[in-house]
Amino acid sequence: MDLTDDRKDLVRTLNKLIETCKDGEAGFKVCAEDVKRPDMKQLFSKRSRQCAEAAEELQRSVLELGGEPEDSTSVGADLHRRWVDLKSLITGKDEEAILNEAERGEDVAKERYSEAMTQNLPADIRSMVERQYQGVLRNHDEVRALRDVERARS
Repeated sequence: MDLTDDRKDLVRTLNKLIETCKDGEAGFKVCAEDVKRPDMKQLFSKRSRQCAEAAEELQRSVLELGGEPEDSTSVGADLHRRWVDLKSLITGKDEEAILNEAERGEDVAKERYSEAMTQNLPADIRSMVERQYQGVLRNHDEVRALRDVERARS
């Protein structure tokens, strides 16, 4: 089936969000592995799973539109994770450094979802993207609050 230009644009937008979710899934997984506090490990593991679920939901929508869904992280995220690993070696992977990186990742996710919300999305897809965007905002605020508490301790 040949996709119309509108559908191609929609698939491109959704694929960018899938990539963002995959980046979040991988990033939160790394944070969960690196952080020492059990409550943070649990939080980051949960966030990683939520990102994976969001990606799967978006992938289903792309398939329903007749498109080819993205299934990997972005090159930028791979490079970012390598940089985070290097930085972690230098900083000793303390909680504040890990939370700083998690917040930076969520800043990117906020930007991508905000950008997607400016697109002309069909109502059902807009509803899904808006729901996921609210989750990104909650993640960001929660990570920032944890980081602020951690910063106050040091």
